[in-house]
Amino acid sequence: RAPSRDSPLCPAGAGGAAVPRAGLKKWTLPPDYSGITIPDKPKLKFMDKVPAVPKVRREPRRLRDIRGPSQVATDFTQGQYGILALGGGYLHWGHFEMIRLSIGRSIDPKSMFAVWRVPAPYKAVTRKSLGQRMGGGKGPIDRYVTAVRSGALVVEVGGRCQFEEVRPFLARVAQKLPFPAVPVSRESLQEMRREEEQRR
Repeated sequence: RAPSRDSPLCPAGAGGAAVPRAGLKKWTLPPDYSGITIPDKPKLKFMDKVPAVPKVRREPRRLRDIRGPSQVATDFTQGQYGILALGGGYLHWGHFEMIRLSIGRSIDPKSMFAVWRVPAPYKAVTRKSLGQRMGGGKGPIDRYVTAVRSGALVVEVGGRCQFEEVRPFLARVAQKLPFPAVPVSRESLQEMRREEEQRR
């Protein structure tokens, strides 16, 4: 039986016409992606294992490269989401491949993209062979690493997607990094920095 005109389910609308309230829905509007453009190569590019220079000098350790807050790659440039380093450390070539393959399998290249925010491995790390006597000068180059400081973005992900879609695989990648890191969005990064300023 249809509800009467005086029923609370059918309040009188404009002009005295009954408007059924039980069937009205309030749908949230989808996000606007009109300003986002997908690059020609949406996936992360391959990073060289060895820098393309004629001769690499064997450097000291220079631990100051990973100490203190970062001054570069601290803000988003293209993407809306990314992985933020909460501590300092070194990324070697295996970490770059893990990030590239994990994100490449998880994103949809038709509607999403990813970009690096850290350079390819450039810093030479030396190591002597096992069982060698002390002395004899500096050892040969064992591998190349990239120094990352706290507060730097390692990688950015963007496109026609929401944070809930990219957070799971970004969190899996962040757990495998050699330093503490978390997935962030533009809004959550601004909120984190606002809270840090309030603590000061």
